[in-house]
Amino acid sequence: MEGRCVRLGDTVDDYCSRCKLIMNHGVMAVLEEKILKVRCHTCMGEHPYRHGKTPRRKDPLKKAFDEVMGKIPAAPAAPAAPAHRGPAPRPDDEGPEGHAPGGHGRQDRGDDE
Repeated sequence: MEGRCVRLGDTVDDYCSRCKLIMNHGVMAVLEEKILKVRCHTCMGEHPYRHGKTPRRKDPLKKAFDEVMGKIPAAPAAPAAPAHRGPAPRPDDEGPEGHAPGGHGRQDRGDDE
């Protein structure tokens, strides 16, 4: 079916800017076997033939992100971070897993006596 010429009145699929979908369209204008203008069968809107391509979508998240980031004042330069010298020291009353010795994660309040 590739060799068939497109004629006036033929039905083709194209993106309708009013319906915002790819719909059936009737061919309204042809020049040298190229479709120039179509009419949507659903809304009867007429527009140039778009070859079934949908328009690019704008990224709403990027726009919102840029808008919010533009409102934030520039932060002053942070002081240089000190060099890391190993693990942080633990308090004397904690065991190897961060729990009190023999307490299994509970703190001894001393009111059990």
